[in-house]
Amino acid sequence: MKILITGAAGMIGSKLAARLAADGHVGGKPITSLTLSDVIAPSALGAARADVSDIAEPSQAARLIADRPDIIFHCAGVVSGEAESDLEKGYRVNLDGSRLLLDAIRREPGYCPRLVFTSSIAVFGPPFPERIADDFILAPLTSYGTAKAMTEQMLSDYTRRGFVDGVGLRLPTICIRPGKPNKAASGFFSSILREPLAGQEAVLPVSEDVRAWYASPRAAVGFLLHAATLDSAAIGVRRNLNMPGLSATVGEQIAALRRAAGEAAVRLIRHEPDPAIMRMVDSWPSAFDPARALALGFRADASFDEIIRAHRDDELATPGPSS
Repeated sequence: MKILITGAAGMIGSKLAARLAADGHVGGKPITSLTLSDVIAPSALGAARADVSDIAEPSQAARLIADRPDIIFHCAGVVSGEAESDLEKGYRVNLDGSRLLLDAIRREPGYCPRLVFTSSIAVFGPPFPERIADDFILAPLTSYGTAKAMTEQMLSDYTRRGFVDGVGLRLPTICIRPGKPNKAASGFFSSILREPLAGQEAVLPVSEDVRAWYASPRAAVGFLLHAATLDSAAIGVRRNLNMPGLSATVGEQIAALRRAAGEAAVRLIRHEPDPAIMRMVDSWPSAFDPARALALGFRADASFDEIIRAHRDDELATPGPSS
């Protein structure tokens, strides 16, 4: 089985690549080639092929699919805060890059790969119902969400026409994101846990009663792998799914941090309200009805205690003594 990951140097893409390289198979079928594509060089992983390219350059998508990968994980994208501050870059990568990829696939006769697209809950905008179902109207209030919503529509249409076998996953806010902060407007949800767990200060720009919909990086990789092997008929004609997640307030996050690392860690969080971030966060949904995804077998984290444990195990574990 041939696998292509776009955005393979990003957080989700790199974790997915590491998991695939370690497993060596998808759905019980051995991986015969694994291509990792990004604008910066992805980490070398065994026999995986690193490809430095820009998905938004017209010639690149056709080159990437020349060997007809069986599964394409389309993770390439500009994050929310950067897409909002740089309109041209956000649309170029998040929308134009996706269309170029879909069109390259369409132009390959007799080729119809499974394409798993990392969409976002940002495709929705207020006013929200108590819980958002898959078929709630797409009315985003950010440029990031708008590009994701338009790509969802293309994915569904190209799947309907038989050009691609697409599945769009509306990912929750991913927490705890490892590494350094990025330009995602939601980055503080991770930093208020990640930095204190490492003994560092963090800034909280919103109030503790802000509620969001979360999944860990470990759960997100699980979503992608599960989507890669789903029966197309079981998905049906509606190809974009709300992923399961955990609805929690910032206060509940902080309570989990207190249980995990004590009051000293909580004191490292500095409250500094940021009106621009608060306005953006106010437009985000916070509770979903992922009934279709659950029926199809997707599973997420059960609590923030579990999310913190996963972060410690995956990112903070120190190796034992050499034997």
